[in-house]
Amino acid sequence: MNGKRREAAMKMASLSIYKGILNRTVPQALYRLLWAENEESFLRAWGELFAALCERGYSDNLTGCLTEAALFDENAFSLTAAAGREVSPAMRGAAGRDLRVILELGALSAQDVLDDGPQGADSLSLPVWGAGEPVEQLRGEGSLAERLERYYRENGCGMYARYRAFIWRDHAIHPVVHPDPTTLRDLKGYEIQRRMAIDNTVSFLVGLPANNCLLYGDRGTGKSSTVKAILNEYYTRGLRVIEMPKESLMDFPRLVDEIAALPMKFIIFIDDLSFSNQDDTYAALKAVLEGGLAARPENALIYATSNRRHLLRETFSDREGDEVHKGDTIQESLSLADRFGLSIHFSSPDKWRYLEIVRQLAVQRGLEDHLEELDLLAERWATERGGRSPRCARQFIDDAESKVRRGEPLR
Repeated sequence: MNGKRREAAMKMASLSIYKGILNRTVPQALYRLLWAENEESFLRAWGELFAALCERGYSDNLTGCLTEAALFDENAFSLTAAAGREVSPAMRGAAGRDLRVILELGALSAQDVLDDGPQGADSLSLPVWGAGEPVEQLRGEGSLAERLERYYRENGCGMYARYRAFIWRDHAIHPVVHPDPTTLRDLKGYEIQRRMAIDNTVSFLVGLPANNCLLYGDRGTGKSSTVKAILNEYYTRGLRVIEMPKESLMDFPRLVDEIAALPMKFIIFIDDLSFSNQDDTYAALKAVLEGGLAARPENALIYATSNRRHLLRETFSDREGDEVHKGDTIQESLSLADRFGLSIHFSSPDKWRYLEIVRQLAVQRGLEDHLEELDLLAERWATERGGRSPRCARQFIDDAESKVRRGEPLR
């Protein structure tokens, strides 16, 4: 093995700061191709590389694929920059050198590799990839390392730069690859409630005081959808959401340790929150909201949704128990909700507000010509499904739109 393939192989093997990209599918396949020692391994690696590029939509852009892997790589350089700490000149120099190597690898043409491949390989009509362009952050003149350092400081690194939504599962943060696409435009009604949540979130993003938020009220009124829509509206301003199941609240100190030094702003989202008297996580959440040793970091807020204002399920027998200081117990059961600085109530709409939501959704879907008929049918739909709500209105419009598009009568 001589020529450009050998030189590229040696440079790829010498990556230091960005050596982690060799664990990614496309860089790994390219590495095997460059170091292939016989005909079979060369041809097998060629096919694996091209297939991996096609699977990711990069068959004409090897440079883009390699530089994207570098952009979202978690390493000493990206983590240090994202945390706002000083990057040493030696680390910055090594990162810059690696980035130049990665750009050179991307510019390596299929013909360059074939010219240094097994004899006769160029007669097999092997599929060829295109060099393409690097990611936007690595285009133009100037220091590559300084540009990415600035990017990491502003956007974070690794999965926090690539994804916007996460879930706490198995004692670790995992990205949500396909988050709910709901936008604020999709949500109808409840403008006052939604504005309160938005204003609180914007204050948080710009560094002003903001409160933990409890969105409570009737089912189907858009409490969870409000949080998801806020994320989709403001993730470009550094907002991220981590959904934490109620049963995992004991892990809260571990979660905040992972995000406390990151530059993004996090909403820790607890959906459908309620407790029983025997629930150990009740005390855990109280400590999280106020008074615990594991303080909530400045870059995180807690947003919770619940169908209950006071969160703790309470029965008449609880109030009639034989405890001496019964009043203290009742006050304890009510105190958790008070620890949310902002409580927003979502109640079921009356008939007029429900039909207004139906009309707004119908106009958004292009069903203006059917408004009168939709008004008549929407109330029947809600009655058959146990009550009016924005969720019920959306389900009704989904059904109506399908019928209209298929040319079927609405009735």
